Amino acid sequence: MKKKIIILIIVIVLFILLVPIPMHLKDGGTVEYKALLYTVSKVHRLNLIPIEEMEKEENNKGYEDGIIIEILGFEIYNNVK
Repeated sequence: MKKKIIILIIVIVLFILLVPIPMHLKDGGTVEYKALLYTVSKVHRLNLIPIEEMEKEENNKGYEDGIIIEILGFEIYNNVK
């Protein structure tokens, strides 16, 4: 009986720590999935560089797009372009 209670408590704690909650930001379409242990951001936001610099760059479309992964607050992966 005690073993079942301990397993149930562990499952509940893991559920709280690992299940993300989606948050939609108002910056052009970014979605952040936040859990207590990690954050995954699917970035799609407006790029705020001046028009002169935008014209110099060839593939600049006026927005940034990519994924950012953070575990325990440390950035592990970032390919935002």
